[in-house]
Amino acid sequence: MRPKILLIALVYGVLATAASDWSADGKRWWAHVQFLADDKLEGRDTGSEGHRKAAAYVAEIFQNAGLQPAGTSGYFQPIKFNVRQIDEEHSRLELVRDGKSEPVKLGEDAMFSMRVDSPESVEAPAVFVGYGLSVPEMDYDDLAGLDLRGKIAVYLAGGPGSIPGPLKAHYQSAAERWKALQKAGAIGTAVVFNPQAMDIPWPRASLARFLPQMELADPVMRETSGAKISVQINPDRADIFFQGTGHRLAEILAAAKAGKPLPKFPLAASFRAKMAVRRSEVESPNVIGLRPGSDPQLKDEYVVLTAHLDHVGIGQPINGDKIYNGAMDDGSGVASLLEIARALHDSKAALKRSLVFLVVTGEEKGLLGSKYFTHYPTVNGQNIVADINLDMFLPLHPLHFLEVQGLNESSLGEDIRAVAQQAGVEVQSDKEPDRNLFIRSDQYSFIRKGIPALAFKFGYQKGSPEEKLHKEWLKTRYHAPSDDANQPVDMAAAAEFNHIILELARRVADNPARPLWKSDSFFRRFANEGQKQQAKAD
Repeated sequence: MRPKILLIALVYGVLATAASDWSADGKRWWAHVQFLADDKLEGRDTGSEGHRKAAAYVAEIFQNAGLQPAGTSGYFQPIKFNVRQIDEEHSRLELVRDGKSEPVKLGEDAMFSMRVDSPESVEAPAVFVGYGLSVPEMDYDDLAGLDLRGKIAVYLAGGPGSIPGPLKAHYQSAAERWKALQKAGAIGTAVVFNPQAMDIPWPRASLARFLPQMELADPVMRETSGAKISVQINPDRADIFFQGTGHRLAEILAAAKAGKPLPKFPLAASFRAKMAVRRSEVESPNVIGLRPGSDPQLKDEYVVLTAHLDHVGIGQPINGDKIYNGAMDDGSGVASLLEIARALHDSKAALKRSLVFLVVTGEEKGLLGSKYFTHYPTVNGQNIVADINLDMFLPLHPLHFLEVQGLNESSLGEDIRAVAQQAGVEVQSDKEPDRNLFIRSDQYSFIRKGIPALAFKFGYQKGSPEEKLHKEWLKTRYHAPSDDANQPVDMAAAAEFNHIILELARRVADNPARPLWKSDSFFRRFANEGQKQQAKAD
């Protein structure tokens, strides 16, 4: 253990662990991951029996750690979902040019996304709309002057480099992008992925098209209403769609790389789609435990620690394995919450604010569990002061650098910097803003309610062996059966990470002042909107 960490341990009685115990702590953490990633849980898909078993396990550990039940039914907050799954054998996609139909090979050329509630058939012309973004703060609008009424908007994933990362990420969210496209008259979308920014190669990503997709059954929570079709296009096959326009994807990608404006043009073909969809309903819970605060006033305020319990379940086999276990994604984050709860219980630490341990469902379906909780919180939502989200932090090597999403957006950035410095760990801001990590996990549900939040990854230096490890992990294990309990991890480094997150939670919980958005943060507006809505309600 580094000397400064030991000093913190002795002062607060929370991290009182001898140097040799990093290994022991790491093994306890890993034991949780092993349970959650066991084949018997079959990948913990939302609504599955495996997820139910995992939720029961989490609730039992919460109880053992002295957390109070904080759901609507004991530790559980049940949520209803509508389920859609493509019947590809009875579906088809065609391009219609000059009255002639050309079949598109589903899986090879493109695939349907079931994130939207599509009718059985759609036929419509299409327009390439650049990035398909409208960002008023930057006076940027790809849709200005375009007639999209009754048309499908085809766009390149990503956004221009001139727009700051967090702002760009927000407007690339499905809800915000569709809001702008629908306002312009579009009836659906087709995204062309940028091969330079794809986490998963197309041949493997396309296997996910057979997995069930979900939306919250509560109609108030649906954000893509009105979209009739959603198509994802293989960048290696995109020129099939651009044929006859005088444009090729290579030209568009070159413009994107150079920071130049992307062209906008009508496609020389209409989309004709038939979508056979299997529909069902499931119920799946968030798991919520409460550790009450000790201060008479601050105990009614809450610091929320989040991780997602679900993964993608059983999918198309890769190397003969069809169970997508989700050890790092996000068995690791859930295991960290369990270990943090245990450490607080064992130390009998008294924190001034209350801590909410929130293990959500439906993250892989579009952040649905956290979205539901922030809309229907089981504690006073106005008194949630921060979210600390743990999702796939990837302890693949010793912890020398900690990458933090949201680092420069709120005063939480100063908190994590102080804690990491005491631990001898260097904090890094998001090195790859084009991956949109700040909106891709559950912290974003809290951010949209005006609540400051952070998310984390093990960091590395450019060109280092550690960077290679991370890139290779994404390429071979992310959303694959190989994200299981047989992969190499640094358990001691994971334990050190858990202690840093615990100390961060303690620091935020004991600070008399609430965390605040920076005055120049784009996300500050959500807090202002929430205050206006609350004032109107009062």
